[in-house]
Amino acid sequence: MTMITARAHTNIAFLKYWGKKDSNLILPYNDSISLTLNKFYTDTSVEFTSSIKEDEILVDNQPLTGSGLKRAKRVLELIRQKSGIKASAVVHSTNHVPTTAGLASSASAFAALAAAGAKAANLHLTDKELSILARHGSGSASRSIFGGFVQWHAGHDDQSSYAQSIQSPVDWDINLITALVDTAQKKVSSTNGMQAVVETSPFFPAWVKSAQADIEPMKSAILNKNLAKLGAIAENNAMRMHATTFGAVPNFTYFQPQTLAIIEAVRNIRKQGVECYSTVDAGPNVKIICASSDNDLIMEKLEPIMGHNQLLGCKPGPGVTYR
Repeated sequence: MTMITARAHTNIAFLKYWGKKDSNLILPYNDSISLTLNKFYTDTSVEFTSSIKEDEILVDNQPLTGSGLKRAKRVLELIRQKSGIKASAVVHSTNHVPTTAGLASSASAFAALAAAGAKAANLHLTDKELSILARHGSGSASRSIFGGFVQWHAGHDDQSSYAQSIQSPVDWDINLITALVDTAQKKVSSTNGMQAVVETSPFFPAWVKSAQADIEPMKSAILNKNLAKLGAIAENNAMRMHATTFGAVPNFTYFQPQTLAIIEAVRNIRKQGVECYSTVDAGPNVKIICASSDNDLIMEKLEPIMGHNQLLGCKPGPGVTYR
């Protein structure tokens, strides 16, 4: 059969996905909204062949192991069920993004796997169907099927939990600066962190309520191209998500001293009249929401804090493409 290569880009949630109400189907407690980015992506090639007895999955030329392998096999098995193919798959995936550091590498990885695998199996899936398929590998992967601004509907079962486009392409000036504080593997994975918070943090129910209440105001800010409103909602949403980790038993945090220093610096820059806002996913790295015209000024002010670490400017990126 034909080998297909797909490219999917990472996304950063401005309204976070944090907590599963169904771990098997990966159904979230609340809707989320993200922006797909142009800088970070995963290329994945898939070929189904009868020449091997079981799936061979390589990521950055290394065999995939652990929970990642289990989730990848789940996606491939769903493709086989839909297509009627019995053959095993050869998968080669290359991440152009630091893995396990809060930069949504799993989102681009499983979106690319779902897209390449489905097309290699000659399935003609809609974007909605691809989003559902990708969700079985990683919840945030459901959003990386699409470019620009994306909403993931929490849903109540397998077919009602999917992402859809809010705005793509993005036709206004919004930009993201990624401050790479630490790209090492996180001490607490997103999956384990979510589970701990759901089971033990008394702050979690309040988080779900506030996160769902943010959806319509955020969509309005996007459609009205209101950077100040969007940024304020996103910053508050991120801080509330991270507050849940302090209430977990045992408590934990993804923040590092440099993370907090950047968040405070962004607030100070904003007080000086520059529209910029911080957001942080499950990791120490900070993303600064701003207009591209303010990129150089913000980076200059952050450089003394960052030292030799990287500051990367990102713009809105595309949905899945095939190569």
